[in-house]
Amino acid sequence: MTIGERVLNLIHESGMTQKEFSEKTGIPQSTMSSWKGKKQNPSIDKLKVICDTLGVDPYYVISESESNENLNEDYIMVYRKDEEYKFLTEFRKLDKDYRSRLLGYLDALKKDK
Repeated sequence: MTIGERVLNLIHESGMTQKEFSEKTGIPQSTMSSWKGKKQNPSIDKLKVICDTLGVDPYYVISESESNENLNEDYIMVYRKDEEYKFLTEFRKLDKDYRSRLLGYLDALKKDK
């Protein structure tokens, strides 16, 4: 599996559409199509924004590993148990309308400070 194909799989697993991913990262959908069709890989300068958007470790994206199990165990323990990770994981499972509502709720909470 190429890095580009792995990224496409991660986008799908996140519940995000390629259009949503494109809007969040600035990476054109045509570029994503080339990752699969032409077996090309994302440029290295896009790796950080890809990983930040998908909530994954860069090592996992570029490695041949089929799971996060090869990552440093201490990193996994902190990363996976982190409240922010849990929040992002659950956020990505929501449909677009619920995501929007949750973001509105966060805005309201910030104003109440």
